[in-house]
Amino acid sequence: MSYISISRSNFFHNLDLISAQIGSKDKLFVVLKDNAYGHGLKEMANLSKEYGIKQCAVKSVNEALKVKDLFPYILVLSDLPKVKLDNVGIAINDINTITKIPKGSLVELKVDTGMHRNGIKPEDIQRAIEMVKQKGLILRGVFSHFRSADELTSEYFWQRENFKEVKREVKRVCQELSVKTPYFHSHNSAAIFRNQNFDDDFARSGISIYGYHYLSYPLPNPPLKPVLSLWAEKLSQRELKKGERVGYGGIFEAKRDMIVSTYDIGYGDGFFRYNGIGELKVANNKPILGRVSMDSMTLEGESDKVCLFNDATNLANFFDTITYEIITNLSPHIKRVIV
Repeated sequence: MSYISISRSNFFHNLDLISAQIGSKDKLFVVLKDNAYGHGLKEMANLSKEYGIKQCAVKSVNEALKVKDLFPYILVLSDLPKVKLDNVGIAINDINTITKIPKGSLVELKVDTGMHRNGIKPEDIQRAIEMVKQKGLILRGVFSHFRSADELTSEYFWQRENFKEVKREVKRVCQELSVKTPYFHSHNSAAIFRNQNFDDDFARSGISIYGYHYLSYPLPNPPLKPVLSLWAEKLSQRELKKGERVGYGGIFEAKRDMIVSTYDIGYGDGFFRYNGIGELKVANNKPILGRVSMDSMTLEGESDKVCLFNDATNLANFFDTITYEIITNLSPHIKRVIV
């Protein structure tokens, strides 16, 4: 059966680079949301714990519960629990959700510093912290998110200055209300490598822990290594005669006699639906022949198994998308193997 190979050494290499950049692995949130960007939530959580990571960020309460015993602290970014959860913090993305969070819960206040997606307005910081205190919640953190840290513009610096103002206001309000000063974090993957004087308490790294970045020259070019490779196993083999055609619509026609094999990965497994137009090559530099089916694809050759990709960049370029979409699209039912 098809499987996903997870490289422990590449993952630890990436964590080494990121930890050195921010000063310590103790300052690192690994972002494991959406099945760890397609890599497998439990697999990447266990590897993170093995490395010594103490906190992670996930999308939902359900994801948090699956890895709850592996980390001293977990931040839920996009969900609200029905009951108080130990060692789990809940992101406040909207001031109106504060009243919906169970009393005694750990919370982190997200502040909109310019992305205008989630988070309270800076002018609502005092009211939000007052509501957190009145509801009996524990303010553990305050954070934000950069919208253009991977682009060569001034926006990263503008938002960073905005967050510095947020820090000052939060500290002022907490002192006034006798609330313990929370931790602060704002840096995503791109921002981590742009900042040579990291001054937040923590950083949240998503795509970079998996081996990818979108920083272009003259911005930094960290030597990250992709962690995931996708492998397929042979379902069948046949001799294709010159003039015979393969798959739905017969898009590919053999120009000579050739041996072809069909492999057990298709768009039903999360591999993008290549329609046979243009030349799409897999990791062994052989082109896919004809359309990708729901559960299979055809390549020339007799190999018992093939690596479809060990770096999502080429696929992302071919399909005019980003590596995030290629890897997060992979089905959870595909077996993950740590090597």
